[in-house]
Amino acid sequence: MPYWLCITNEENWKVIKEKNMWGVPERHENTIKRVRPGDKLLIYVKQEREKDEIKEPRIVAVYEVASEVFRDSSRIFKSPKGMGNETFPLRIKLKPIKIFEKPVEFKPLIPKLKFITNKRKWSGHLMGKAMREIPEEDYELIMSVAK
Repeated sequence: MPYWLCITNEENWKVIKEKNMWGVPERHENTIKRVRPGDKLLIYVKQEREKDEIKEPRIVAVYEVASEVFRDSSRIFKSPKGMGNETFPLRIKLKPIKIFEKPVEFKPLIPKLKFITNKRKWSGHLMGKAMREIPEEDYELIMSVAK
C-alpha cells in the first residue's frame, strides 16, 4: 500500500480537517492519479512565519483515501501567495485515521527518513511538490512518534 506525504500550509490544513478533502493544482495531475482508495496520507504543514513567530514544519494527521480522483473547482482551498487564483481542482475524499494531539516535529526526523537522501538540503525533497510518495519505513517511523 502506498504512503504519501501531502504538503500544505496552515490555512489549507484547516480546510482539509473540516472538509475531509485533499486537492492539488493541475500541474500535479500525474502524481495524484497514482493515489488509490485505501492509500495513507500524512499531512505535512510547512514552516510559516506568523508575525515574529516561526512555526516549524510538522506532520499533523494521517488520513485514508476514500475516493478516486475527481475534478471540482469550487473554491474551498486558499490560494497561497504567488499561486494566483489556484483552486486545487484535482481532489480526493479522505477518511480521518488520526489527528495528532501533538503535531510531529519534522526536522528531528530528517536524519532517519529514507526518502530524504540529501540531509543538508532536505527541503529540496519537498519544494515545488504538492505530495510525494514515501516508503513504508518512513510512514512507520512517523507514526511511532505521533501521539
